[in-house]
Amino acid sequence: MLKVEHIGIAVASLRDSVPLFEKLLNSPCYKTETVESEQVQTAFFRQGETKIELLEATGPDSAIARFLEKKGAGMHHIAFEVSNIEEEMQRLKAAGFTLLQDKPKPGADNKLICFLHPKDTGGVLVELCQEQA
Repeated sequence: MLKVEHIGIAVASLRDSVPLFEKLLNSPCYKTETVESEQVQTAFFRQGETKIELLEATGPDSAIARFLEKKGAGMHHIAFEVSNIEEEMQRLKAAGFTLLQDKPKPGADNKLICFLHPKDTGGVLVELCQEQA
């Protein structure tokens, strides 16, 4: 793993949360994006080499909607940048981690992504991400 790529935070409303985080981080939101396959609207902030991703559900059946219902707003996942996501997935699977996808899928910010089950990572949802060519 190369670095922490971003920290994902589930929020009830980007309209309310973006101004809050702009003030908190003293940095503007540089990008918003909808990921239809995940039923999520995202907003990104940059802090040094790390990004903060705010996640708002766009549908009641989305993972973010379920997370908010169960736990409320807060940290959803930590994402690590990898140079070769398929090799890293094979390595982690061989090491006994449960992958939530069999193959990488498109995510926000031009990334290929895969999540690891939190039961194997100390209760933290971990995302692997690789920049798409």
